[in-house]
Amino acid sequence: MILNEMNGAASIEDVLALTLEALRDAKARMRPVFGQERVAASAGRFLETLLGNEPRKTGWMRAEAAGDPGPWRQQALLGRGHWDADALRDVVRDHVVEHLGDTDAVLVVDETGFLKKGSASCGAGRQYTGSAGKITNCQIGVFAAYVSDKGHAFLDRALYLPKAWAEKPERLAAAHVPGDVQFASKPSLATAMIGRALAADVPFRWVAGDSVYGVGELEMALRRASRGYVLGVNANHHFHSWRPDVCWAGEAREIVDTLPDAAWVRCSAGRGTKGERLYDWLYCPMADLEASEYSDTSTGTWTRGLLVRRNPSDGDLAYFTTWCPQGTPLETLVRVEGTRWRIEEGFETAKNEFGLDHNETRSWHGWHRHVSLVMLAYAMMAAVRSQANAMALKKSQLHKRGRLSAGQSRKFDASP
Repeated sequence: MILNEMNGAASIEDVLALTLEALRDAKARMRPVFGQERVAASAGRFLETLLGNEPRKTGWMRAEAAGDPGPWRQQALLGRGHWDADALRDVVRDHVVEHLGDTDAVLVVDETGFLKKGSASCGAGRQYTGSAGKITNCQIGVFAAYVSDKGHAFLDRALYLPKAWAEKPERLAAAHVPGDVQFASKPSLATAMIGRALAADVPFRWVAGDSVYGVGELEMALRRASRGYVLGVNANHHFHSWRPDVCWAGEAREIVDTLPDAAWVRCSAGRGTKGERLYDWLYCPMADLEASEYSDTSTGTWTRGLLVRRNPSDGDLAYFTTWCPQGTPLETLVRVEGTRWRIEEGFETAKNEFGLDHNETRSWHGWHRHVSLVMLAYAMMAAVRSQANAMALKKSQLHKRGRLSAGQSRKFDASP
């Protein structure tokens, strides 16, 4: 579970007290989203059931855990109720920034699949999802996660509508898709999320993502916003250097083949569940450009480059396009790329522990409401983990000081 990352020194009583206080705080934060008290109370019970130990968070199981005679209140909250899921999304964002905010944070954009059996659920259709590793019938959700040294949580989300949906008004109407929603690619959805984060003054310095998001509008939006990035690209992505001392031109894999083995540097992408994640890395700075070429408010020199990761065990290569202030060390770019696994971990935890993929509604609003409530539950426990770790660290420091003081006293007492 998300609390497994605590350093272990916080007591069960401390964690329980923090969790109860966090639940009260989360309910108070989301109360203005709901017009009626009974709807807010239903949302509070929904949040409580997401934190429960039930292996499935279905409507009937949530209802049973909440003490309701049936799933009707749960269904009404997600479907027939009148409240704005985007307002709750903003509540989640503010919660995450308050507890995990850091100017050096990374926004990670990625997608995950929600397997479906029929075609009536909004956005459902045969499409590729990395969750299953194949083309299957599913919904696709695009997400942005916030990652800092204090923790990580989801910041934003959007349901992807394939063209087979976006081009059929009757399907959109049946799923209650708002009239102003049109087809948007996954990079466009991610770019909109980054735009919302910038507009809300969310503190972050970097953006990371896989090859779906590594080319085009997302890159330019980040350059205009003076935010660095490490974004995946395909092996055949073309690079061209503008440096006077070296000329690299061609596909990423072709450039790598021209470089000596001594150019590779072994470096950790951060600690994982099994220790340091060590890979070999190659960095090729391609061009130094003025930030003023992209932004009217930014100055300074930024570097566009190619970053390559090699798995020491099998030699598998992954390629990334980078944008960073001139002089940024390789270790920093590696750290940013290494944050991408946090969102994958977040998807796994949110599905297994908080029922992210247990949504039984078929409408546009139902998907966004369910996902936003899960995001709040996840953010709440991420804050508890951060607070518990800080509490444990403080106790550990006090304990060390106490041992040191006691040792000094015994030493002084033994002195002649």
